[in-house]
Amino acid sequence: MDTVELIIGLLVVIALAGVGAVVGLVRPRRRRGSLPPRPGARAATGPGEDPLPGVGDDAEVPRDSPSRAVDVLDLPEGPLVERPAPALGRLVRLRERLSRSNSALGQGLLALLSRDTLDEATWEEVEETLLLADVGFGPTTEIVDALRERVKVLGTREPALLREMLREELLRAVGTDVDRTLRTTRHADRPAVIMVVGVNGTGKTTTVGKLARVLVAEDKDVVLGAADTFRAAAAEQLATWGDRVGVPTVRSDKDGADPASVAFDAVKQGIDDEVDVVIVDTAGRLQNKVGLMDELGKVKRVVERHGPVDEVLLVLDATTGQNGLRQAAVFSEVVDVTGIVLTKLDGTAKGGIVVAVQRSLDVPVKLIGLGEGPDDLAPFDPEAFVDALLS
Repeated sequence: MDTVELIIGLLVVIALAGVGAVVGLVRPRRRRGSLPPRPGARAATGPGEDPLPGVGDDAEVPRDSPSRAVDVLDLPEGPLVERPAPALGRLVRLRERLSRSNSALGQGLLALLSRDTLDEATWEEVEETLLLADVGFGPTTEIVDALRERVKVLGTREPALLREMLREELLRAVGTDVDRTLRTTRHADRPAVIMVVGVNGTGKTTTVGKLARVLVAEDKDVVLGAADTFRAAAAEQLATWGDRVGVPTVRSDKDGADPASVAFDAVKQGIDDEVDVVIVDTAGRLQNKVGLMDELGKVKRVVERHGPVDEVLLVLDATTGQNGLRQAAVFSEVVDVTGIVLTKLDGTAKGGIVVAVQRSLDVPVKLIGLGEGPDDLAPFDPEAFVDALLS
């Protein structure tokens, strides 16, 4: 038994020696912060700080040092407010678009007048071209008679001279001595008030929104009144236009609310906020003329408790031609229209509607719409318009 115990004891000793050797070969891993400093490196100045690598004062910040936080910018709450393009020069910018859509009028007339022989048949074609462009019978007769007389007296076929004569006659028909100024100047104690009327579908509410952009571009403070309470989407649409340029919209919480009450509240807010202009959008239903008269007449009377309405703008769709003239006649009986807004003028070859509507209502065209863009509403410039027709 002694021999067996001795052998077992020797095996235990050998085993323990082997374990110790293995343990001696395996060293514990050091933490990054416990590495010994490199020669010439600065020592850590406080507990938990790592020494900077490098030499002396030229040492660089290690890559694993805490990163600098990104600065957080304070963004404005709510939707971003746009800055509309200046209204000045818009018609010049859009002249090419206008000339493309109305080439049938200007270029057609120039082609007829440039023929070698201006016989009776040619003059009838000139007359027909003007009538098809919705110039109207009266103005057409005046233009043709004047051109015939001038061509007869001068006896010329020179294209440049014929073009100048046509330009002068068209300008005379359109009118260059008419006051087309929008009355948007604030009064001493209240804002200027603009009522916008017209049949639904002509772009009336959109025109109100675009007009607000024109005025904001002129640094005017504006309030919108959503008095078209019978069309559910009208107030929402108008508010969206206003929000884009930072203009408040007065509206009713209930569909079918009294339009006159909404218009009154809009002007009152304009007075309280001391704004420059209040624009009131009105309903454009034409089921019967009596109902329209009653509604618009009431809106105008209620608004005028604050003071006279400065502008009543009638919005007409230029593509409707003579039908638009009939609509204009109805509205002119209801309210005292002071200016015309012709929309969709770029989508028709009937630019002569400018002449016809002015002649029938004895009211000037003050604004024209030349596209779907938010800044495609421009002050009407007779010379730029006629030049676009003849370009």
